[in-house]
Amino acid sequence: MDNHSYNFPSDCTPLTNCKTVRKPAGSTVVNMDNAGKNPPRDYLVWSLCNTLYVNFCCLGFMALIYSIKARDQKTQGNLQLAHECSDKAKWYNILAAGWNTLIPLLAVGLLVLLLVHLGTSQGSFDFFGEDGFQNFMKLFSW
Repeated sequence: MDNHSYNFPSDCTPLTNCKTVRKPAGSTVVNMDNAGKNPPRDYLVWSLCNTLYVNFCCLGFMALIYSIKARDQKTQGNLQLAHECSDKAKWYNILAAGWNTLIPLLAVGLLVLLLVHLGTSQGSFDFFGEDGFQNFMKLFSW
């Protein structure tokens, strides 16, 4: 409601002290652009964990960079760019977590295959026998 369209009582003007009781003011509605949307997540803790653990091909570090960018953009109010950085951080975290679990599993699998192969091979050494460790170390001596 504009001031010029408001009808003041005859004994009350805007610059004078009004003795009559005024009606309470109505409610004010403020439309905010992004009020209904949730702010994007920044995945910062997940990125830190991926950065500190294995960090294959620096995927965890890239996720950390985009997580920090997403947090910065969210605090500045640029929710569209924050959402884009958040999506990139999420996918880098997924890739890093996949590699961080796949590489140790592959290493353990190869070690088990090596031990099974050495234990079942016919030849000059018995890896699982009483003197198996000494025979195993003979493989690496010159």
